[in-house]
Amino acid sequence: MILRGVLAVSLLCWASGLGAAPNELTGAKNAEGWKLLFDGKTTAGWRSFKKQTFPDKGWVVEDGTLKKVANVQGGDIITTNTFEQFDLRWEWKIPAKANNGIKYFITEERGGPIGHEYQMIDDSTVNNPKQRTASFYDVLPPTEHSAFKPPGEWNQSRVLVQGDRVEHWLNGVKVLEYELGGEKVKAAVAASKFKDVKGFGERLKGHILLTDHRDEASFRNIKIRELP
Repeated sequence: MILRGVLAVSLLCWASGLGAAPNELTGAKNAEGWKLLFDGKTTAGWRSFKKQTFPDKGWVVEDGTLKKVANVQGGDIITTNTFEQFDLRWEWKIPAKANNGIKYFITEERGGPIGHEYQMIDDSTVNNPKQRTASFYDVLPPTEHSAFKPPGEWNQSRVLVQGDRVEHWLNGVKVLEYELGGEKVKAAVAASKFKDVKGFGERLKGHILLTDHRDEASFRNIKIRELP
């Protein structure tokens, strides 16, 4: 009886829009302006960097996930749309020793797929704090990384860009906050591999990018809400 009651409550919550299946939005989320960047079934809304088509290898849709296939070079993929101020959320998992990342502020006017990267990596392989999971890759480290779940488990991540404030979140914990164009960021960029990239560390309207580091990585529930 207890199990039936729990199931009934779960079904009621789902039907009333309080919960949603993977890669779906509740009525409330739609009303708030959220948009799915991955529908769980197709690669619609994504294409290769500097190409108008999706790569024919290296990326697959599998069991409701957008998956980077290990050791098959397909190249980075970007959203067809661009964004400037936004709340971006997604779920991801990687196997042991793997490396991946989501980049934002990507513009094809630059020579390569250079942008601010939210690092996703097996932290056991990392010594540099600026390359840990949820870091602003090679620029700023997360304040702590205990929120990271082990390889093989799903993590929930968030990047919030509002005005010049950027926040990185990991599994419900805010682990990094920085100011675009601020002195701290300027100094950190000057000490990074991006020191010669014009405008790096400043806000711009750009694509969201999923990296191809050859390692396996799975994504789902990728959604975004543009902010005024």
